[in-house]
Amino acid sequence: MNRIKVINEPSELVPMLRSVDTPAKRDVLKEVTLEWRTADEIEEKFGPEGREAIVFFEKMKLVETRWTAKNGGYPEKSYHTYYTSFSINAQWPVYEISDVLTAAMMGDEEYKEIEDKILAQVGKDGRFSGDVAEALGLSSTMLKSLVRRSVKMDYRGHRIELIREEKRCPTSG
Repeated sequence: MNRIKVINEPSELVPMLRSVDTPAKRDVLKEVTLEWRTADEIEEKFGPEGREAIVFFEKMKLVETRWTAKNGGYPEKSYHTYYTSFSINAQWPVYEISDVLTAAMMGDEEYKEIEDKILAQVGKDGRFSGDVAEALGLSSTMLKSLVRRSVKMDYRGHRIELIREEKRCPTSG
């Protein structure tokens, strides 16, 4: 089945740019394009950076998941790319696209400092994004771009909330 990801908002470019910013991410993305793979299989082939990449892809909604039991063991989540192509509508104001590119291309240390500030504002219960943007002096486009880059938080409507990772199949106990 052909699935096309249509990118209509500038901050949606951040996951695309970050999904191929290291050789490990590029290789893992190619691997899960070819066939379904579990996180353990990815880590075995690409190391810890491979597992981090697949977690990132899941958060960015670039992969789909399904539960599979291998050799009669516990069900494991396996991953495969969700989209076969992308369509980008690239007509945005300069101030918005500059925020997006800044968020996508900033160094990891600088990003971690800003991410920590956002996480402190969000707390464990989440927070309205407008309040976070105002408290940190960020434009809404910059905040969206920074949050979309993170594997620790995501938007739920107009709120920013922490991401909770699933460890095992919900029905397996």
